[in-house]
Amino acid sequence: MRRSLDTLDEGELLRRTGRGDRRAFDELYRRTAPWLLVRLRRRCSDEDLVAEVLQDTYLAVWRSAGSQRHAAASGSAVGWLWTIAAHRLIDAFRRRERQTRLPTVATVETVEPAAEDRALAGDLDADLEQALLALPDELRQVLRALVLDGLTVRETSLLLGMPEGTVKTRARRARIALREALS
Repeated sequence: MRRSLDTLDEGELLRRTGRGDRRAFDELYRRTAPWLLVRLRRRCSDEDLVAEVLQDTYLAVWRSAGSQRHAAASGSAVGWLWTIAAHRLIDAFRRRERQTRLPTVATVETVEPAAEDRALAGDLDADLEQALLALPDELRQVLRALVLDGLTVRETSLLLGMPEGTVKTRARRARIALREALS
């Protein structure tokens, strides 16, 4: 007897998508697209670009889910989706930069801390949480992209619309500030 799709985890949905199961893909999309859309909007304020990246992400998932067995393990399917989306967003910024030679889209400022920030702060002691909150916003943005999103310096540079040297400098300043605050 076939289990109902709503009882399967995202990893199993991804495995079934890899075998060409359109219903599993639809269910994976239904569950993960709203979360992914919010996360992309935090990184880019251009709704058209976000919609394009979201579509490109799920097209890539449909095409390559079968070859990504390691990503289909329980708990990593959503992380694999975010990795694809983050790379697609960077590619979109690169295309836009080549086409228009204008600066990349600035990140959207959030009033409430991102879910990743709250989760990370929940696992850390209060001193580190306070030190992170005391950092200037431009240093926190660089840390978020490098540490939480796992982007490279080059990808962070493109995402935040600043030179790679500035990313490195801000990352170093953030580490020094955290070290001083915690000593």
